Amino acid sequence: MSATSPTCTVRDTISRFLALLAAGDAEGLAGLFADDVDWFVPGDSSLPWTGVRSRREEVSAYFRTLWPVFVEGASESEIGHILVDGDEAALFGRFTHTVKSTGRRFTTPVAFRLTVRDGRIERLHLFEDTLTVAQAMVPTGS
Repeated sequence: MSATSPTCTVRDTISRFLALLAAGDAEGLAGLFADDVDWFVPGDSSLPWTGVRSRREEVSAYFRTLWPVFVEGASESEIGHILVDGDEAALFGRFTHTVKSTGRRFTTPVAFRLTVRDGRIERLHLFEDTLTVAQAMVPTGS
């Protein structure tokens, strides 16, 4: 079933999103998104992945900016709850990463708001504790 299949449900799209996220497939993730996207990751502006994006092409760039910051293979993700209401979904969980440049490990709670229409993600808002993330990026003793 393709992402744009008429029988592709919101849950199917979210499952595919989470599988591609776990696989580290930035291009595959971008393929799940609509051409125009409402993407927002609020938080500390010192983190280059925070902010607004509006085009599918920016999705893979987001992940290619984010992932190299962390030690490969040392991250843990847990999505504990997925709530779906029509074309809207909320995902709740936690991410744990180790920052490559500092060796500092952190855990942040996360919440996603996703809107899925016709098998494509049109909205992604990610809420995480970017203060904790930013602090982990600062070398010890700085």
